[in-house]
Amino acid sequence: MNVTSGAPALSLQSVSITFGGLAAVSDVTMSVPKGAIAGLIGPNGAGKTTVFNIITGFYKPTSGRVEFSGADGGVARITGLPPHKICETGLARTFQNIRLFGNETAIQNVMVGAYVRQKGRWWMNMIPFAFSSSHNEEREIRHTATALLERLGLEKYMDATASSLPYGAQRRLEIARALATKPSFLLLDEPAAGMNPQESAELLGFIRRLRDEFDLSILLIEHDMKVVMGVCEHIWVLDQGMLIANGEPEEIRKNPKVIEAYLGKETAHA
Repeated sequence: MNVTSGAPALSLQSVSITFGGLAAVSDVTMSVPKGAIAGLIGPNGAGKTTVFNIITGFYKPTSGRVEFSGADGGVARITGLPPHKICETGLARTFQNIRLFGNETAIQNVMVGAYVRQKGRWWMNMIPFAFSSSHNEEREIRHTATALLERLGLEKYMDATASSLPYGAQRRLEIARALATKPSFLLLDEPAAGMNPQESAELLGFIRRLRDEFDLSILLIEHDMKVVMGVCEHIWVLDQGMLIANGEPEEIRKNPKVIEAYLGKETAHA
């Protein structure tokens, strides 16, 4: 897929948030092009997940705005909308700590995501003339969930409880649930966390395949620099809640401010 020019898929304009008078994120401005795989990196506590929480409606920024261009091409200001409304616009996410419904099966977890697009309501099952339509939609949702599990190589776990899946499969299941919401933009919070080197290497191709097969723009947070440098086309770097650099991977790799943020001033200048 080629990254498209023109209006960005997602933009943050001068976004800040404070907690108890302390600035967690300060004046962050960034624009992710449509079709891009982009990265948001920084040392622990830099504010990366806070930015994700602002984008997806879990936090309301103290100032600034977030705008999203959905699949229909229209640009919407999503600042401060609740998470379910932002999800409906076409933004989906995964979490740093896996948040699956552990006692439910894999297919049930994915179906939960698909319910975001459900037209019917639960009470329609109690009305005779509406039951058939509701039943058909439920069958379509199950079909969608089954197809996603197959495309992500999870079909053998379809009827297994989510908590019983291997760690890597749980990561993919959370992504499958996000894809079930039919997003045009996917935010991945540390997708390589807990993976061994081989799994991390395989993740590179997996993320590219997600972008290409599902026609997505992707923004990821990741500490594994091999993953970041191997898959991201543009990277923003946060330190103490402030953007200190942005650019292509090779620029970021050599940037003195980035090296200092990760290694410390004395080590970086040794």
